[in-house]
Amino acid sequence: MPRPRKCRRVGRVPVHTFYKPQGVPLEGLTGVNLSVEGLEAIRLVDAEGMDHETAAERMAVSRPTLSRMLAEARGVVARALSSGWAIHIDGGSYRMAGQPGPMSGAGRRCGAGGRGRRRPNGALDEEL
Repeated sequence: MPRPRKCRRVGRVPVHTFYKPQGVPLEGLTGVNLSVEGLEAIRLVDAEGMDHETAAERMAVSRPTLSRMLAEARGVVARALSSGWAIHIDGGSYRMAGQPGPMSGAGRRCGAGGRGRRRPNGALDEEL
């Protein structure tokens, strides 16, 4: 059984999470999923011009992990653009940068929970 994925640190969650080709009806349109941390890797390296080492530190991952995430995310975007597919930004294992505690965040297994995990102060996630 593989090891669970570690949480990646994300600076911001996108406001708009769905993109589709203009003029193409949504019915019957093929779509691909781009993870939030994949978008963050593209944002840091391609949009903000960071080198891989700095971007990896910002996301709390190793440089090779960032390179793999970046290659996968770029591949998803390239396939969607060249094939006329929709892009849905959702999912992944991430937590928001600057939030304290190991269980804060919005990604799967990174604090969003849903299984009633307890926080360090003893409160259930649903109570907060």
